[in-house]
Amino acid sequence: MPRLVIGSRNRKKLIEIRDLLADLTLEVTDLSPWPDLPDIEETGDSFEANARLKAVGVATQIHEWTLAEDSGLVVPALDGRPGIFSARYAGGHGDDAANNRKIIEEVAALPDDKRGAYYVCYAMLANPDGNVIAQAEGRCHGVMLTEPRGPGNFGYDPLFFVPEYHQTFGELSLRVKQAISHRAKAILQLRPALRLISETNIDGNHLRSEPNA
Repeated sequence: MPRLVIGSRNRKKLIEIRDLLADLTLEVTDLSPWPDLPDIEETGDSFEANARLKAVGVATQIHEWTLAEDSGLVVPALDGRPGIFSARYAGGHGDDAANNRKIIEEVAALPDDKRGAYYVCYAMLANPDGNVIAQAEGRCHGVMLTEPRGPGNFGYDPLFFVPEYHQTFGELSLRVKQAISHRAKAILQLRPALRLISETNIDGNHLRSEPNA
């Protein structure tokens, strides 16, 4: 069975992507089998650049099919912040509570009609030689709140309100969230390439880039 490595050690991302690809004949794992693999520095100036750095960087080191993504929250009225700095917006990487406090303070200064926001995910698929053969962008639009709602405590989810569902990402069920999420939309666009890998077990050098790659 072909193996697909998610270029992350985030178990929540692994579970979500495994679920999205459950119907394909792929062994989906994260970087846990490579505990000594150094982290890829996200030095790019865009989600696309960081996703490419991670996909190519991991694939060239472990010589496995690699799916890497970079995602975050964008508030246009805040000049696109927190953007690529979403995970470390308040300084420390992955400090969700501090990040949420900072974004609440900034959003509170905005009028209601300027609190629109979107989650964005840029995903890259690299073959074992480190060549990117497909890429995709997914977005989910919503509105930022100034008080958290829901038990979900991942990232900015308790503050990200989706009008169509009258709930925040922190309140939505996992099934609904996965169906409409930015990550799900990006992964969906990569499925033709991933399905070909699962069905043929080819090395990837014979795959042509997707039209948007």
